[in-house]
Amino acid sequence: MRVASAVRHAALALLTTVAFTGVKAQTNPYQKGPAPTAAALQANGPFAIRTTSTSVLGVSGFGGGTVWYPTAAGSYGVVAVSPGFLGTRSTMSFWGERLASHGFVVIVIDTFSLYDQPASRATQLTAALDYVVAQGRSSASPLYGKVDGSRRAVAGHSMGGGGSLKASESRPSLKAAVPLMPWSNDKTWQTDRVPTMIIGAENDAIASPASHAEVFYNSLTAAPEKAYVELRGADHNVALGSNVTIAKYSIAWLKRFVDEDVRYEQFLCPAPAPNTQISEYRNTCPTG
Repeated sequence: MRVASAVRHAALALLTTVAFTGVKAQTNPYQKGPAPTAAALQANGPFAIRTTSTSVLGVSGFGGGTVWYPTAAGSYGVVAVSPGFLGTRSTMSFWGERLASHGFVVIVIDTFSLYDQPASRATQLTAALDYVVAQGRSSASPLYGKVDGSRRAVAGHSMGGGGSLKASESRPSLKAAVPLMPWSNDKTWQTDRVPTMIIGAENDAIASPASHAEVFYNSLTAAPEKAYVELRGADHNVALGSNVTIAKYSIAWLKRFVDEDVRYEQFLCPAPAPNTQISEYRNTCPTG
């Protein structure tokens, strides 16, 4: 009798868990797209996309940019991406296309000059977010109705990565940040409260992990969740084009925290062991 009772209790607990999980998934208004797989995260996503561009003359607070957005009905979280020192929007265009195809509105910006420092890139990132949100409210814009202004995130390469950290520190309402090979003279981010995934490169001679990415990660003591991915054998410019490892983890991070989609938890926690692509992975193991 006791065994039968224990079995019944276990079955009831399992059914309750499954039912709760199902309800949670169904009531998440931000969850979009099919159930994710590792292979799907390493390729363009299920959303057809279009682009629209603006020059510096058509915007305020940043140097213009290109926006990628899903064609399917509905509103999407918005991500602003900054290039690094001497970079332009074209150097980061891959990330606009890839992220948008997984269900985000993405603006990849030009900065006012090729030499702008991280603090300037931070204010330009937030200005770009504000621009895209405003476009989403304008019936004259192709982005009309496409942008959920309550769900914003930032990313960037090198000084753009440093800029994304600074933008997060100044705007704690951001849902996520993904600095790629970040560079900054500011090494202390203790007041940054945004879920942040830092991606570094093992052989980076410009922003070495030991003096930049790892230091930044360790300083994020107030971030509710954080992760550090180090790419084995990679250099500083690994993010300037297609990289399936960066794509996999950055998309999973953005889907988890911008879309609050717990289906992506499996790719972040437990932490993957070092392998041929990853030399080190640290995180606080976000939970669903």
